Amino acid sequence: MHTERTMTTATPSQPGLSLYPHLLAPLDLGFTQIKNRVLMGSMHTGLEDGRDLSKLAAYFRERAVGGVGLMVTGGFAPNIAGWAKPFAGTLATSGAARRHEVVTQAVHAAGGKIALQILHTGRYAYHPLAVAPSAIKSPISPFKPFELSARGVERQIRAFVNCAVKAREAGYDGVEIMGSEGYFINQFLAKHTNHRDDAWGGDYSQRMRLPLEIVQRTREAVGPDFILIYRLSMIDLVPGGSAWDEVVTLGKAVAQGGASIINTGIGWHEARVPTIATSVPRAAFAWVTQKMKAEFKAAGLSTPLVTSNRINTPEVAEQLLAEGSADMVSMARPLLADAEFVNKAAQGRSDEINTCIACNQACLDHIFVNKLTSCLVNPRACHETELVYRPISELKVQRKRMAVVGAGPAGLTAATIAAERGHEVHLFDAAPEIGGQLNMAKVIPGKEEFHEMLRYLKRRVETTGVQLHLNTAVNAADLQGYDEVIVATGVSPRDPRIEGQDHPQVLSYIDVLRRKKPVGGKVAIIGAGGIGFDVAEYLVHEGHSTTLDLPAWQAEWGVTDPAAAPGGLRPEGPQPTPPAREVTLLQRKQGKLGDGLGKTTGWIHRAALKMKRVKMVGGVNYERIGAFTDGTNPAWGLLVSYGDKRENPTWIACDNVVLCAGQLPLRTLADELLAMGRKPHLIGGALEAGELDAKRAIDQAARLAARL
Repeated sequence: MHTERTMTTATPSQPGLSLYPHLLAPLDLGFTQIKNRVLMGSMHTGLEDGRDLSKLAAYFRERAVGGVGLMVTGGFAPNIAGWAKPFAGTLATSGAARRHEVVTQAVHAAGGKIALQILHTGRYAYHPLAVAPSAIKSPISPFKPFELSARGVERQIRAFVNCAVKAREAGYDGVEIMGSEGYFINQFLAKHTNHRDDAWGGDYSQRMRLPLEIVQRTREAVGPDFILIYRLSMIDLVPGGSAWDEVVTLGKAVAQGGASIINTGIGWHEARVPTIATSVPRAAFAWVTQKMKAEFKAAGLSTPLVTSNRINTPEVAEQLLAEGSADMVSMARPLLADAEFVNKAAQGRSDEINTCIACNQACLDHIFVNKLTSCLVNPRACHETELVYRPISELKVQRKRMAVVGAGPAGLTAATIAAERGHEVHLFDAAPEIGGQLNMAKVIPGKEEFHEMLRYLKRRVETTGVQLHLNTAVNAADLQGYDEVIVATGVSPRDPRIEGQDHPQVLSYIDVLRRKKPVGGKVAIIGAGGIGFDVAEYLVHEGHSTTLDLPAWQAEWGVTDPAAAPGGLRPEGPQPTPPAREVTLLQRKQGKLGDGLGKTTGWIHRAALKMKRVKMVGGVNYERIGAFTDGTNPAWGLLVSYGDKRENPTWIACDNVVLCAGQLPLRTLADELLAMGRKPHLIGGALEAGELDAKRAIDQAARLAARL
């Protein structure tokens, strides 16, 4: 998980050059040079939609200042048919090109380069005007697309070319043609989405005609001195996906047809294999780019290849480039998490990088419910113009003495931002270490990235000058000398009030995750929220995390070499290891368990637990915990009933019951302060305990500290 790096003698001006010589090396494309090997991959933020692109300009400018070599925008449709949703970002006219100039000018003024992604969604479109090679509805949109006529196909090609021309007119340094992730171009390539029998369907030479026409005609239209990136789906991860020889044939043809760079696309959006979640091993798909690189070398092709997905530290990126897996690395969310990623690496300050934990909670989860993207660990992402941490010296306001009580994510965020702005900040916690609930999250298999979050926050305390007081419980009287008091005391477990819950075999999630109390082979978990799912993951894996074991992860999800099976899916399907325990996960609510989990990650958690044979039961009443007779044998467990009428009472025999029944705000200190006439600021779990929402807690803390 934590890639070791070899320390070498650093140059005084750029110590990172000796640590990351491959990552920081320029890439010469002949007609232009990219200053390093970092591509900021395309990611839709919501800032692309609408006529005013000034906030998008600020967002990209900050990352250009941060040192990124080349950035790619979120997808812009080449026409209305290609919209992701009604009135999504489109670039098709000179008027639209003029509106984009605010973006390109801001990036160029900061010394950066930027390409516009041309994204035609095809049958993935969430609107009734969708078009596709065949009238086959996708599983992720309610709209069945219209099948294009041959003239309709030609219109789509012209739209791609026109969009590229308008991008050049707007001042972009290039375009990325989105040919992966199951979008329009991919739909022509795959047999299961292309049932045509004309010149655009049939055998692979005809199915690949569309991307080749788009690339060749785009190159002719924009000229030789314009960056043309093609996003190639190197492993589809869907049944009926492309075979490896087909992918190689297309990759070579695209390179010869005029692409400046070929980027790696991984998996269709409808694939049932996780590709970017935190439980996916770092650089889990770099091998497929390396495989393509070998094919290119054998063919005498020098077109640079970009590898992608779950590359979130400069150490991982450097290793991939050093071993020849790729010529560039694509990072999207890591540059949401820290706009200064590249500069910090170049300055030898990688320990100060705010690492992307791949949680998806504020980025992809937001986009899929039409909310503006941000970042759990960096609330300023996509809010650069409104959430600004101005030094108090600049604002000419008085320096305050502040107390922050609670060193969880909310307290740490508030304390470090306030201190960075110039206030005197004292941070108190009764525990012997910082992190609060993060110290339980980090032990869950698949959540090892929380170690990085804790590392970053600890370093922030050091660099901002926060005065840290651990092993220190404070009361209201101890805080009388402070101008401001921020209460971030977190939560306490909610008492479910079940008869028999005081039995020693009944454990809380804190007993299991923090106190490491022994747990038997059969377990009933009460509560199927985020913590219930985490405890289930912890118990069925017994310390072995496939996130740290790529071959085991590939077997668990059924991933294989696309040369062995089309699409890269094992014919025998997923092959998970047996669970370490027999677990039953229960909730009071009727319906699907984990329904409140993240939009883009909930299905992964449910699928992972189903593979471990976890029983998921909803609509139960918890009657009592205790001894019962199982046939003629004495047993112990949990008695449940079902529905409002408490019908069908059933004993669940188990060795332990684990309580994950929610949390309540811990406000004792806040109440004491209020009783003394003080008005503390409440943030995080102390304000609202629901589902231990770190995204909400960190955002609250950042906004409070920015205005005090």
